[in-house]
Amino acid sequence: MPRYRMTIEYDGTGYHGWQRQEGLVSIQQSIEQAMEQFARHPVSVHAAGRTDAGVHALGQVIHVDLEKEWKPGKVQEATNGLLKLSGHPIAVLAVEAVDDSFDARFSALTRSYRYRIINRIAPLTVERERAWWIRFPLDEHRMHEAAQVLIGTHDFTTFRSTDCQAKSPVRTLDRLQVRRTNEVEIEVIAEARAFLHNQVRSLVGSLKLVGDGKWTTADLERARDALDRKACGPVAPACGLYLTSVGYGEKD
Repeated sequence: MPRYRMTIEYDGTGYHGWQRQEGLVSIQQSIEQAMEQFARHPVSVHAAGRTDAGVHALGQVIHVDLEKEWKPGKVQEATNGLLKLSGHPIAVLAVEAVDDSFDARFSALTRSYRYRIINRIAPLTVERERAWWIRFPLDEHRMHEAAQVLIGTHDFTTFRSTDCQAKSPVRTLDRLQVRRTNEVEIEVIAEARAFLHNQVRSLVGSLKLVGDGKWTTADLERARDALDRKACGPVAPACGLYLTSVGYGEKD
């Protein structure tokens, strides 16, 4: 069966995450239903990573097998048209035919996330459900300095959901950068081959405690080494998190 690699973006607001769930609206289900309308057969799409309810994507990668060979442009056009007709804020950015050895999840070498914080007194309007609003000042320099103790290979038990199904809590974090992009916005960039459930949001919530002076770098380090979920800071809300890209090697 012909296999297609697709890069998609979506607004996760109002969806119960990526994964198909009985009786709930998900990103996966919405794409599958759209593709089934033109493919005329059951379709199963597979993603590089499962995003939680309310999390957005700018560069999610999926793969799908179709019974008939289609031109990539036709797959993109038909899927986008049917998603738009159904009112879904999901868009296919690119499609390419790939060998059946390609797997959106298992072939991925890196995953990159961005977390957005709007740091101002005034509440959010157009950025509602797009970022975490924090009204009191945060020190992004202290946050970035503290974040470096999390770089490398660690047991991230403290920073993963109790519902996480990963067999091991050990992950290698390649990048964790905190920077202020303008007067009111702070972004946290996280890159790794793979992440645990709620790991990025847990890291951001703990870094927020450093930014507002409640924690020091040493406190963050102690939380890391505690290997105890109770030692984690507050989990940052889903609305500020974006899956920005997935890397598959030199081609990317």
